[in-house]
Amino acid sequence: MKIRFFDAFGNSLFIKRILIFVIGIIAYYRFNIINKTRVKGSKVLKGLQNSNVLFVSNHQTYFADVTGMYQVFCCAKWGVYDRINFPWYLLNPKINIYFVAAKETMMSGILPKLFAYVGSVSIKRSWREAGKEIDRGVDPRDIDNIYKALDDGWVITFPQGTTRPYVQGRRGTAHIIKEKKPVVIPVVVNGFRRAFDKKGLFVKKRGVKLSLQFKEPLDIDYSKPSIQILQQIMQSIEQTEDFNTMKKLENTAEPNLKP
Repeated sequence: MKIRFFDAFGNSLFIKRILIFVIGIIAYYRFNIINKTRVKGSKVLKGLQNSNVLFVSNHQTYFADVTGMYQVFCCAKWGVYDRINFPWYLLNPKINIYFVAAKETMMSGILPKLFAYVGSVSIKRSWREAGKEIDRGVDPRDIDNIYKALDDGWVITFPQGTTRPYVQGRRGTAHIIKEKKPVVIPVVVNGFRRAFDKKGLFVKKRGVKLSLQFKEPLDIDYSKPSIQILQQIMQSIEQTEDFNTMKKLENTAEPNLKP
């Protein structure tokens, strides 16, 4: 087997290992000590192919959600499922993991730049920039970079492109799926918005129950229009209007009173 020193984008794997270790230790403290994390369904990671796997997820913070998934992926590499174990697994982490993120977010400070080095596929948003709504075409180089990341390993993407819940997904995710035909695994995250600030860099509240739920790979009919594939994705990550209505009903329901 050929020994690699750089990832698909020319980043040093040695430096990536160091960054994953440091970030992972901090994340373990935040996920298992300050708060408690429940992982469900991560056994679907067992035996997955080493590349062309796409994780589609709802989005609650810029970095905490991704960091949580990194922890689960590294645990799965060592045969540990449905929990974030004591971080010995960080001594030999899974390093061919990438996540799609807005370029302006990843360039907004030293910490985001470090996260970017770990595995960001940074793209220019075609609908928003510097807090303003815009309308521009997708840069083909961004799509090529996502394809490159899929050819090298596992990729995390957030179809909504925002941390606001129940926002309509972007068709770009469906186009990528039709083109590359990856294994698509839905992930539903919860609690991160309450526990961390919007960027996910600072703890906002302690004692929060965080959850990461991994679902079975989607059975996708690639002959369907992109909009139908997108609807299937949004349903799988529980971000459709039906789930929004259900959540509102849960929040307004009267508590059960003991006699």
